[in-house]
Amino acid sequence: MRSAIGGAAALAAGGGAVGVAPAASAASGAATATEGSGRDTSDESHESHESLLWYGAPAADWEREALPIGNGALGAMVFGTLASERLQFNEKTLWTGGPGSREGYDFGNWTAARPGALDAVRDELDEKGRLTPDDAAAKLGQARRGYGAHQTFGDLHIDVPGAPDAPDATYRRALDLGQGLATVTYLHEQVRHHREFFASHPDGVIVGRLSADRAAHVTCTFRHTSPRADFTAKADGDRITVRGELADNALKFEAQLRVRHQGGTSVAHDDGSVTVTGADHVWFVLAAGTDYADTYPDYRGDDPHATVTRTVDEAVTAGHGTLRARHLRDHRALFDRVTLDIGQAAPADVPTDRLLKQYGTGADATADRALEALFFQYGRYLLIASSRAGSLPANLQGVWNNSTTPPWSADYHTNINLQMNYWLAEAANLPETTAPYDRFVEALRAPGRRTAKEMFGSRGWVVHNETNPYGFTGVHDWSTAFWFPEAAAWLTAQLYEHYRFGGSTDYLRTIAYPVLKEAAEFWLDNLRTDPRDGTLIVTPSYSPEHGDFTAGAAMAQQIVHDLFTNTLEAARVLGDSPAFRAELEKTLGSLDPGLRIGSWGQLQEWKADLDDRTDGHRHVSHLYALHPGRQIEPGSKWAEAAKVSLTARGDGGTGWSKAWKINFWARLRDGDHAQKMLGEQLKSSTLPNLWDTHPPFQIDGNFGATSGIVEMLLQSQHDAIEILPALPAAWPDGSVRGLRARGGATIDIDWAAGRATRIALRASRTRELTLRSALFSGGAKTLKVRSGQRYVFDR
Repeated sequence: MRSAIGGAAALAAGGGAVGVAPAASAASGAATATEGSGRDTSDESHESHESLLWYGAPAADWEREALPIGNGALGAMVFGTLASERLQFNEKTLWTGGPGSREGYDFGNWTAARPGALDAVRDELDEKGRLTPDDAAAKLGQARRGYGAHQTFGDLHIDVPGAPDAPDATYRRALDLGQGLATVTYLHEQVRHHREFFASHPDGVIVGRLSADRAAHVTCTFRHTSPRADFTAKADGDRITVRGELADNALKFEAQLRVRHQGGTSVAHDDGSVTVTGADHVWFVLAAGTDYADTYPDYRGDDPHATVTRTVDEAVTAGHGTLRARHLRDHRALFDRVTLDIGQAAPADVPTDRLLKQYGTGADATADRALEALFFQYGRYLLIASSRAGSLPANLQGVWNNSTTPPWSADYHTNINLQMNYWLAEAANLPETTAPYDRFVEALRAPGRRTAKEMFGSRGWVVHNETNPYGFTGVHDWSTAFWFPEAAAWLTAQLYEHYRFGGSTDYLRTIAYPVLKEAAEFWLDNLRTDPRDGTLIVTPSYSPEHGDFTAGAAMAQQIVHDLFTNTLEAARVLGDSPAFRAELEKTLGSLDPGLRIGSWGQLQEWKADLDDRTDGHRHVSHLYALHPGRQIEPGSKWAEAAKVSLTARGDGGTGWSKAWKINFWARLRDGDHAQKMLGEQLKSSTLPNLWDTHPPFQIDGNFGATSGIVEMLLQSQHDAIEILPALPAAWPDGSVRGLRARGGATIDIDWAAGRATRIALRASRTRELTLRSALFSGGAKTLKVRSGQRYVFDR
């Protein structure tokens, strides 16, 4: 029997013609658990097998096997080891580097005056046409100082004396995506033991509970370890306090753990640990923080002690039952908005790692569909867990990091990776998760203005290839990944997308437009006239991590075109000054759009025809105009050229690259190839815990894949709502509930034999909308919708 992954309530049946009814709540199907201690239901299982990752053994490897929980600011990896449970945990602002770093810090701006450096490079490109990355880095780059890296907070160990070293056949370790609960169950000497962990956003804590089905059978010791020696751990009563300063930049950090138990006794030890003996059950709360603040130029706020103490104490006062109920209500209000049925049926006796290993072998098509649907919802789960209001945005690893020197510092790469993290947010019905992104981009403006002025002598703001929480907006000297001033323009696209989906002019006026306008001002000052044809171009430009530096590379032109288009639309909506709008219109009219068809029918990556049809590079940057941009429309000559380029690049690449290709093929209306790329990602770029791997682990691939699945089912980038634009043959019958379209609509779709049989639309704005589907006579239907109303269309 198949069932949809997710928990939103099914829509009421509609008959024939258009039906109108009041819109359902956005959190339809959310948990209705009440607050208060009440009856202890902590061990009751409400698992939905269809939204479950589960395994028959403890995790032996952090990256490949441990299971993530998170509340945006805090994240933890649950191992499920028996004799000593391990929760490796993080707080997102625990970063070395920045102001106060012992290495010094310059925000990436040039530390020595370089009069004429940019103009000299531009002149050289005018003369020679190309410049190697090494030459460009020698002229424009510099060694990075004080950049820093995200840090693991350490590990919480829960030692369980007498527990078996190895699990038996009854052992089960699971992550319930729908409830945000990680659990471990095992049988030992006829006693069933149960552990449950979750990260609560409402209460700002990580919560865990250990219990047994026989009284007085829970004994354990809580202790903290870290790979750094910059902290002290003290135990006092039921409280463990871990406090210190990072040696690099003196950032203060603190974590507190309080341990509560029913029955038994507890004792605090001089080594900073707490032991509970002979309890019926034990539960704990963990909070952590630093004195980081996202305020330029110092990036320091209050000592974290008072906030951490208050957070832990309030959580303990609330009680475990209340914390759990609040968490479930909060998590499910987001997660349950979207359900997906693509014909899946996960075998009840096949753990997730084996399901992944068997994928694509032809053994069980419905099991393959189960993994694809699970992967879709896993991306939504990970975004909920790693991006909530009040925290930094999801970084290269979300919020999970077990290292003091993580890959790429676990930072914010802005030449695609940070942007890809949020492709799914709007359409997959998680718009609240973009609040940290908005705040982060806003916080980059102040240092970005300094970089624009000092490096370019211009207005506006800019950021290059990557950044950190300390406003790094300049350059470094890694030749193939240091120069990308288009990044700021790309970052603004998500803010405008939030407006296009939600339609709030207040959001546009106060949050999105100021950022868009300043980014546009930077490019109004920095475009140059191309002596080859008189168009306005970006120079120097570099197609990310590929080829040589040139003038007018396709991606650079497409991003600036996108920025000017969005800014002009926003300026018209808000009635900004006619002079500014006229300047944008004139510049946009003279801008090289970055669309050019080459000698073998490809969409050119560079303005000169330099593309090699045997090139299989993982970046396909020159297709930005196809996705996530909107310059290229289906069926156009540009779409055909993009298909030629994408075919030539092949189906290989790293995890995030394959995820991007899912989105590309969906935008080209080739659902079978999009689903093939999803399969390639699952088969060769996905770890047993379903994390995406570059390698190493990089979370953008998870988010990009979820975005790609949405694009297969629903598109709206060209001012019409496209129903099932790229449905693959492997998903002939199914349904999806709760996807969002630009223009203020939430869409539910049923389909059979590859064709929509029912469409339901809930409007959040009063306006005219166009739906395109074979369900309608002539293939399209335009209607005036009213905010708060629901419209149903049946075959």
